[in-house]
Amino acid sequence: MDNKPASTRQLKVAREIQKDLAEIIRAKGMGAFGGALVTVSEVRVSPDLSLAKVFVSIFPSEKQGPVMQLLEEEKRALRGELGRVVAKQFRIVPELSFLLDTTLDYAEHIEELLKK
Repeated sequence: MDNKPASTRQLKVAREIQKDLAEIIRAKGMGAFGGALVTVSEVRVSPDLSLAKVFVSIFPSEKQGPVMQLLEEEKRALRGELGRVVAKQFRIVPELSFLLDTTLDYAEHIEELLKK
């Protein structure tokens, strides 16, 4: 994805995917992710709507590795569930690419530095 600003359509599709995917993950419960809390913090969709970069934050941070691996393994199933939810709205369901949102870790790191 390039640095062009996202179109209104991209933003609407991204918002819908974020909302629906967050609900799918929430419905699975923390048990499905080894007791970790998984939050869909942002979604960016490619201009042709074929790829969605899904940024997730994972708490506690020491579970990030296993949860990211689990999301990667479950990517096709999650896309299938998303497809059933948005079937009437989207012609195609974008491929999902899960990325770790590290803004919380960064903020925590800054906070620790400021305490010193």
